[in-house]
Parts: sequence; C-alpha cells; structure tokens
Amino acid sequence: MWGEEEHLTETRDLVVVANRLPVDIAVDENGRQTIRRSPGGLVSAMEPVLRGTEAAWVGWAGTPGLDLPPFTNDGVHIVPVPLSQEDVAEYYEGFSNATIWPLYHDVITPPEYHREWAEAYRRVNRRFAEAAAAHVAPGGTVWVHDYQLQLVPRLVRELRPDVRIGFFLHIPFPGLELFSQLPWRNEMLRGLLGADLVGFQRAGDASNFRRCARRLAGTHTRGLFVRVNAGTPQERDVRASAFPISLDSAAIEEVARRPEVQARARAIRHELGDPATIMYGVDRLDYTKGIRHRLKAYGELLEEGRLEVPGSILVQVASPSRGNVGAYQVLREEVETTVGRINGDYGKLGHPAIQYLHQNQPWEEMVALYLAADVMLVTALRDGMNLVAKEYVAARFDRGGVLVLSEFAGAADELKQAIIVNPHDIDGLKDAMVRAATMEQFEARRRMGALRRRVMERDVKYWALSFMRALGEAK
Repeated sequence: MWGEEEHLTETRDLVVVANRLPVDIAVDENGRQTIRRSPGGLVSAMEPVLRGTEAAWVGWAGTPGLDLPPFTNDGVHIVPVPLSQEDVAEYYEGFSNATIWPLYHDVITPPEYHREWAEAYRRVNRRFAEAAAAHVAPGGTVWVHDYQLQLVPRLVRELRPDVRIGFFLHIPFPGLELFSQLPWRNEMLRGLLGADLVGFQRAGDASNFRRCARRLAGTHTRGLFVRVNAGTPQERDVRASAFPISLDSAAIEEVARRPEVQARARAIRHELGDPATIMYGVDRLDYTKGIRHRLKAYGELLEEGRLEVPGSILVQVASPSRGNVGAYQVLREEVETTVGRINGDYGKLGHPAIQYLHQNQPWEEMVALYLAADVMLVTALRDGMNLVAKEYVAARFDRGGVLVLSEFAGAADELKQAIIVNPHDIDGLKDAMVRAATMEQFEARRRMGALRRRVMERDVKYWALSFMRALGEAK
C-alpha cells in the first residue's frame, strides 16, 4: 500500500502524468545514460507551471524494457514508468493509436477494437496511476494528460482520495454517436470522471463529453458540470470545459527576430527560385492533417492555370510518424505518389511544383520557413488545436503572410482573421489558396496583426495557469 511506503518515497505537491517524460533517456551498451530535454510540445507547455515549483513528472522514457529509478533533472523529479515491447505494441500502438486516435478523429480511418489491447491499456494505466499516487504529497495535485491515460484519474482517486485531480485532453472528443461505438465506453467515461476538472481544446469537445456522460453513464449535468455519485456520500461535481492550449509565443518571436534566422529565410526564398508565392505546409505525416486534400487542391490549381510554376511553389514538410502502423504506411505511399505525379506534370527543370521533405526539421529552420512562406496551409480534417497555425502567427513579427486554416482545427475558434476553410470542399479550398496568394498587402497585414494580438496575449503561460486556477477552485 502507498501509505506504508510513504517514508521511502519523495513526494511532490504537483505531479504531472503523461505518456512520455520531459526528457529522452538513452542507455548505451556499457550502461551509460544520456539524458536530453524532449522536443515535445507538452514539455514547453508545462514549463510555466513547473518553473519554481516542487513537481514530479510520471511518464515513459521512450525505450521498451528500460526500467530506471526516479531521479531529478532540472529541478523536476522524474519518475520513469517501464513499458515492455508488448506494452508498446498493445497499449500504445494498438489501443491508443489504432483504437482511440481514429475514433476521436471522426473515424477518418476505421478504429480497431481488440480485447487484448483494451486489457493492455488497463494494465499500463494502472501502472501510471500507482506511480502518481506514490509520488504526490498529501493534499497535492495530479495533472494527467491526453488520450493514452484516460483511466488514470479514477485509478488515482481510488488510491489517493485526498488529492485534487485534473485531466486535459489534447485531441478532440467525439460526439455521442461516434463515442458510442467504443466497447469500453462506460469504463472510459468513469476513468475521466475520476478527475475534478476535465479540460478540452474546444467548447464543442467539452459539450460532447458532458452529453456522453449524461446519456451513457447516467449522470446529471448542469451547465459545465457533471454530477457523479449523486445521492451518496461521494457525491461531487466534475467541471468539463474548454482551455485552448497555446505556445510560448514570445520565445518564437525572439527566434524569428534573430538576424541569422531572417538571413536563412531570405536564402530559402532564393534557393526556391525567388517565386512570387511560397505556400507552406508542415505536419506530422498523419491522415488527420489533410495533406492529401491540400495536394489535390494545389494540383488542380496548376492544371487550371490559376497558379503556375515557377511563379508558385508548395513546400510540404511531413514529419515521420508511427511508421509501424499500417494506415500511416499507406498514407506515406499515397502522398509520395501524388507529389511525384504533380511534379512530373507541372514542374520545370530546376523548378519543382512541390518541394517535399519527409523528415524532421531543426527548430530554427522551421521558423525561417515560417518567415519565408507567403501562405501557410493548415488544412486538418480534425485536430484538437494545431499549434502550427499559432507558431506561424507568432513568428510573423513583420505582420507578413496569410494563414489558411481548417474550420475543423481547434485553432479556428480563436484565429478568426485567418481564411477559414472546409478542407473537404476542394473547390472552396482552391479559392481560399488563390485568395491568400493574391491578397492585398494592407488586408493581409491587418489580418495578421489581429491574429498576433490573440496569440501573443493568450500564450502557453495563460493556458497553463488558467487550467491550474480552475483546478484549484474545484470542489
């Protein structure tokens, strides 16, 4: 039991629980450890909360079979949770990314339902919950993150009813009709309702969750609250509402203002042949990002002569993602085939129609590309937030560039001065791309100025502290 071992475990007032640790740990053949900061966005997002606090972070180190004791790094108590190769295959690649991910993203690709995957998900979630319960101080706070750990809030509450529990879902939450497909839907709802506060990217996601809790779990809802255990001594209200995530916008602007980054942006334009219009897309290679729709629209614009090479070019960066999952392997083949066909049909010697990169880019290069791009294409079919849109706005201190943004990305709720599109409407997407490429500078600067005010004011510190403030008020 946790209480019997309390004197053996160093506890913290705040425990963050996420699938991955804020550091990557590698062990060489001689047993030497190498520790470096993880590049993940969640690490940057949590920095304002962790700074100056006594906090612990529970998560997986990223290497199957690696079992390490807790240690301290950069003032944060790191609590590694070991995962076997089987755990990774069934809990992470299986249930998390082949069941939950496609279901929560509007079934763009069909989810797979396997009972052994669900059992692995339960097993690993319990492991995370036990680690969190062991390292949170009496009366402390546990903040659980994302779709891989939706059972953890209830499990922590069973182990530590004295602590306050928050959960934040970084991806969308589906409507009742889709969520009802999940064979383990009530178990998932009970897991999330173990929290005091459940946060979502969009108000619509929070509303979906409250409706599912009311219809499937038999709870009562009132406004933003879900009442659980009604009529019992354990009766309590769970708040479910939106807290749109953001980024460290000032830090991005600082990078964009560096002379060497601006020089690199000018060099990128020159290397691309100094075209009149550079359109830019940067995404994980994921079927939710709308890359195929973007390529189709761009190819048709070239075919119709509304855009021409070398006057325009599309730069598409697709970061490698989940290469072991079949749907992602198929997507890569389709994207690369389409790029090759468009370049073959419309490219000219030394002037491709599309510059395609299936690789991760250094951060400074990414910011230089943001500065070089005249049009930023964010055409997700379904996305919790999509921070790329906010990164582009934060980088454009010059108020240059035009953002084309899918209405199905959470960022569309905030970035209303972007050109908002339905990426399924290829003709509408084509019109938006041409409109962005030909927009008068005055209008483009006015729009970008308004976008920047929102992104610079509602930064990641605002997001994190507003969530923690709401969690602190939870009863």
